[in-house]
Amino acid sequence: MKIRRIAAAALAFLLFPGTALAATPASASSEAPLFKHYVALGDSYSSAPLVPLPDLLSLGCVRSTSNYPKMLAVMLRTYRFTDVTCGGADTTNMTEPQSTALGTAAPQFNALRPDTDLVTLGIGGNDFGVFGDIIGTCPGLRASDPTGAPCKAHFTVDGVDTLKARIVQTQARITTVVQGIKVRSPQATIALIGYPRIAPEHGTCPAILPFADGDYTYLYSIEQALNTAIANAAAATGATYVDTFGPSTGHDACAPDGQAWIQGKDINLLRALNYHPRYEGQAGVASLTYKTLTGEPVVVTAAEQAAWAARGRELSRQAAASPQALQASLNRLRTSAQR
Repeated sequence: MKIRRIAAAALAFLLFPGTALAATPASASSEAPLFKHYVALGDSYSSAPLVPLPDLLSLGCVRSTSNYPKMLAVMLRTYRFTDVTCGGADTTNMTEPQSTALGTAAPQFNALRPDTDLVTLGIGGNDFGVFGDIIGTCPGLRASDPTGAPCKAHFTVDGVDTLKARIVQTQARITTVVQGIKVRSPQATIALIGYPRIAPEHGTCPAILPFADGDYTYLYSIEQALNTAIANAAAATGATYVDTFGPSTGHDACAPDGQAWIQGKDINLLRALNYHPRYEGQAGVASLTYKTLTGEPVVVTAAEQAAWAARGRELSRQAAASPQALQASLNRLRTSAQR
């Protein structure tokens, strides 16, 4: 047991130095695991495509060895951990197979067991194409009205915001997913993970997020609506909601390098897929989830952020020095959009 504890601490330091050793919460110092069998479900905000270093065994799901589920598993000292998060997944892929660039991924619910005692679920952005549509449509409309809100106008039909209407349907789907988890893993604590903010509440950065000025508020409101839907699903089912939207204030895509959790419009092969969390964002979500589960203040400290930024830079250097792993990860992204 002592050897296991030392090994876990060493791995925690390598993956997550800002919290795992240097700033480990006091409750994490005890020997007993907080959870014994943890299963991670979700889409690409959970699988973390292009966040170094790639998990080469994840095939078309494009998981990272530094995604938040892996960091959280170390922090919680789980005995068994299963990560089936998959880029491009939506709620239907909990119970149905998912076609990926490199084959078919099994239904994510296949990983659940009666003795599973923790499930994290990061899902909803892909349902009904909400995020794909807003990211795929809004930048192209900026030129038509740079200071207006052409994307909001595009998705408003007869006075109805069609994206927000879809999100109402997504809430019902997520509620059904949680109910399905409870049937398969009745002992599990279920944590529904919200999405960190992409756009700032105020200000613009068109070189990074090429939206019309008025559509920053619209993107912000769509994310708010999605996170509200996730929180409502948690409340309706007795699950735990992990708020990453509020605590990620100041860490949106427009934030300075080292503070930003989200990659902007350009794919960075050494950092993250476009419009997706960087290492800092994955580490932030891991920390916020850990603190929510253990009852600690759900805040991001300056020391944590500095440590995550330093670790993110180091992992990028390692990725640059490993072109074969980088190319393998890129190949997994070529034939399908991921979120």
